[in-house]
Amino acid sequence: MHLDHPETYPQRYSHPSPATALSGKHPAPTSSSAPTVRPDGTRRALRIGLGGPVGSGKTATVAAICRQLRDELSIAVVTNDIYTREDAEFLLRNAVLPAERITAVETGACPHTAIRDDISANLEAVEDLEETVGPLDLVLVESGGDNLTATFSKGLVDAQIFVIDVAGGDKIPRKGGPGVSTADLLVVNKTDLAPLVGADLGVMARDARTQRGELPVAFTSLTEPDGIAPVIGWVRERLAGWTAAAA
Repeated sequence: MHLDHPETYPQRYSHPSPATALSGKHPAPTSSSAPTVRPDGTRRALRIGLGGPVGSGKTATVAAICRQLRDELSIAVVTNDIYTREDAEFLLRNAVLPAERITAVETGACPHTAIRDDISANLEAVEDLEETVGPLDLVLVESGGDNLTATFSKGLVDAQIFVIDVAGGDKIPRKGGPGVSTADLLVVNKTDLAPLVGADLGVMARDARTQRGELPVAFTSLTEPDGIAPVIGWVRERLAGWTAAAA
């Protein structure tokens, strides 16, 4: 998957369609250092972490992924908030999955701590879900809202999605940071707001390619019927690679 060239978006406020936001094919390697099998010898679920700033649309992205894939895959979700269960409660209110498939971690500190430095609470939550509602195909681990440096431990997740949004301004990709530059997939969300906030999607595409090279970027608008499509395509490729590696 390649980032489309800037000339794909020649006009200011142009809106890349989900069908063309990602193109080409790349293998879906497993980067996690965690064991790929459970203690009973069965293959564990693919774990994908979602990070990004507060308000970028992480929880909405998780919800959209669950709605699209829940009928074909066995999915569970772990959310992270500092002192509340707000993100988990949002998913429960919207009934994106049965309640027993959604659990929350209250980090009590900077979200970095629970997804990168001391992953024990999140790892226990993931393993508990596999025990109680497994076998699972996919576990989504959502970080609490953080800044552009948020990254997941490879002992916790197999791949990372980093979500930013155009409301933060088209300068966000060029600011870089580990989340923007190294995540397995960068999602530029809320593209429908670009005309309202004066964001140039072509500039964001160009700067993201400068920061990320060949790593993929998806432009999404979750208010549109198929706005999550490029992310779903990427997740399916990851799952295909995960399944093939375990065969």
